[in-house]
Amino acid sequence: MEFFCYHRDRRGSLALREELLEAHWSYMDRFAEGMIARGPTFAEDGETPTGSVHIVDLPDAAAAREFAFAEPNYQAGAYRDVLLRRWRNLLGRTMWDFPRAEGGGDDGHLFLLLGLGPEHTGGAPDTAVPDDRDALVAYGPLLSDDGTVRVGTATLVRAADAGAARTVLDGERYAEVEVHPWEFGGRR
Repeated sequence: MEFFCYHRDRRGSLALREELLEAHWSYMDRFAEGMIARGPTFAEDGETPTGSVHIVDLPDAAAAREFAFAEPNYQAGAYRDVLLRRWRNLLGRTMWDFPRAEGGGDDGHLFLLLGLGPEHTGGAPDTAVPDDRDALVAYGPLLSDDGTVRVGTATLVRAADAGAARTVLDGERYAEVEVHPWEFGGRR
């Protein structure tokens, strides 16, 4: 089962996160085989960390809760909250399969988009993927615990700017669309 986990930083926790960086990476190394995507989000300035995204394949919901809540930054109080949802990898790839921008390791402008809120479409989750698949690092529905109801969408996308990124999700379909600058994560 695939899960989307977004730990949102507690204000003023940057020093604590920096102190725990190696513990965080070592913890995540244990899940490397099932990792679909990972990386930090940032404030609009593109420099101030605001959270940490992990999309990972795990055996079940209990394993997902353990993954999210045993994480060292969470245990130390660096995060203010956690969004943990079942997710479906509609692209069938990982972020390591996504072509990074050429030259100097520049990943271009990358964003996390969360389309949240009621999608009162009923029945099984919609599996339509936006036409520009080449701009998508990861794309899939956020699902109810039993996986039958779509409660939103989470996507990682490359775009010219936040406004262009926002167009990937139809804003009328969601109660709220969040856009967060994001970058590829993991050991450098």
